[in-house]
Amino acid sequence: MSVVILFWSLLIAQLMLVTAMALAVVRLILGPRAEDRVLAMDAFYIGAMLLLVTFGIRTGSTLYFEAALIIALLSFVSTLAAAKFLMRGEVIE
Repeated sequence: MSVVILFWSLLIAQLMLVTAMALAVVRLILGPRAEDRVLAMDAFYIGAMLLLVTFGIRTGSTLYFEAALIIALLSFVSTLAAAKFLMRGEVIE
């Protein structure tokens, strides 16, 4: 019984994450300002990371968790760089 519940809950979570990523892409394309686009890209990265985590739970492979960790680190650094660029106009001082 618990395997069936785990399967359906992971499937529903993955569908919701794909929907959230699609909405983030819409905001990325239609965002009127650069700040909206940076926020949408960050939301897309978070959705991709969580989608990889759910794939890792479903398959039991640790490779997905490592890829999710790399995406999390890269998204954090890229969001900081984009925010610094939007505030000061330069990334490297």
